[in-house]
Amino acid sequence: MSPSKPLVISLIGPTASGKTDLSIKIAKYFGINIHNIDSRQIYREMDIGTAKPTRLQQKEIQHFLIDIEKPNMQINVKEFQEIAKESINNELKQHKTPFLVGGSGLYMNSITKGFVTPEASPVGALRKQLNKLGQEECWGLLKLCDPKATQKINFADSIRTIRALEVFYSTGVPISSQQYKDPPPWKVLELGLDRENLSERILFRTKKMFKEGIIDETQNLIDQYGIDLPLLKTIGYQQTCEILTNKLDIENAIQLTAKKTKNFAKRQRTWFRNKNNPIWLDPKNPLKDAIIRIESELS
Repeated sequence: MSPSKPLVISLIGPTASGKTDLSIKIAKYFGINIHNIDSRQIYREMDIGTAKPTRLQQKEIQHFLIDIEKPNMQINVKEFQEIAKESINNELKQHKTPFLVGGSGLYMNSITKGFVTPEASPVGALRKQLNKLGQEECWGLLKLCDPKATQKINFADSIRTIRALEVFYSTGVPISSQQYKDPPPWKVLELGLDRENLSERILFRTKKMFKEGIIDETQNLIDQYGIDLPLLKTIGYQQTCEILTNKLDIENAIQLTAKKTKNFAKRQRTWFRNKNNPIWLDPKNPLKDAIIRIESELS
């Protein structure tokens, strides 16, 4: 009889659904650590705008894969996949159960489902040129050279659009034809968290971000890395940049950030529905439901 595969737990769900708070309660109950699978929380100095677990929360439960690089040193999916797999395997070697938490579907699935992406390294000069062109023109270029990729990458997702162009121009081969699966040697228990009142939660969290200092955080990023930093084009930071350049007032920035976040959450829901099949937790008592599901797998 072959040995059973080690268990890895994952918790996915749209932004603002409450994954951070729930994951800490689950981690405390089972005495496990958290591996944060988030495409922006991996960067230092981006705490408020990414809704990163607070310092207090990180003291309560050890969080891996947070603050691993400077914002001007972008990490692609392939690089993150390797870093995350090493972190997970280190825990498995210690006979611990890794707990992966995040809403970045592509990053999560690269780990739990083994999606393999091209190894083309970022090209600074090319990336700078593409950023100057703007998202609309980059999207048009991608549609010409890799139409299949545009079926998977949202029109507003500038980071993934530029990455796909970068891969094409660096390797001469479309990114869509370089991706395949190499499933990891683990058994994955995939849990999902969603909320009926997600729109209200998003607006509340957006207001909290601006109250707690995203403007100062953004100004600090601009001072250190310049206003052309690609990560400043992401939701929340882009609107804050527009406050700092007098293109938006705070109230309109809050409303626009919330609107864009709601659209992003809708895309996340679509992704999880099409590419994942999690056990959706009871939204009325997700902690109790999660404990029952996990204990059933551990027994």
